[in-house]
Amino acid sequence: MTRLTKPPKSALLIIDVQPSFLHMPYWSSGHEAPFQQALLKLEAGCRAADVPVVHIFHIDDDAPFRADSGLIRAMDWLPGEPAARFDKHVHNAFTDTGLDNWLRSQGVQRLIISGIRTEQCCETTARVGSDMGYAVDFVSEATLTFPMTHKGSGQTFSAQDITTRTELVLADRFARILNMDTCLSSL
Repeated sequence: MTRLTKPPKSALLIIDVQPSFLHMPYWSSGHEAPFQQALLKLEAGCRAADVPVVHIFHIDDDAPFRADSGLIRAMDWLPGEPAARFDKHVHNAFTDTGLDNWLRSQGVQRLIISGIRTEQCCETTARVGSDMGYAVDFVSEATLTFPMTHKGSGQTFSAQDITTRTELVLADRFARILNMDTCLSSL
């Protein structure tokens, strides 16, 4: 008789999907549509599989990210109430937020990473989560970033260049790089 093993309990972390970004100079309408569609599909799939959805928001001294800005909330297109909400003041979702305690109290062993700034808060959270002992699934199509220009060389890196680099440095060290369908089928 073959014994089926249940996959580890997962949680979907939706990082910094907040209207603060709409007020940043690098934001331009239209580029977020594939990200939005992917994140909505991932979020719906996780909810259907009883995977808790956690919203994490960034607060700092930049005007659109200030606590009193009115922008520290989910973007209007993101449905439903999260199982939990945490506010962060650094690039990772764990430092001084209570997220680790909440995840452990829920029995979560695997993190599904999604959100805004693939190479920044999403990647940093994946690295820290891995170092803390969580298995990490990084779903790049459900993350968003923006082109960046290297100050020293003047070379501009596309959002895809940055995402590819993030996948390279995370893969098999800090996270499994999964497409959305593979992630959802593993729940």
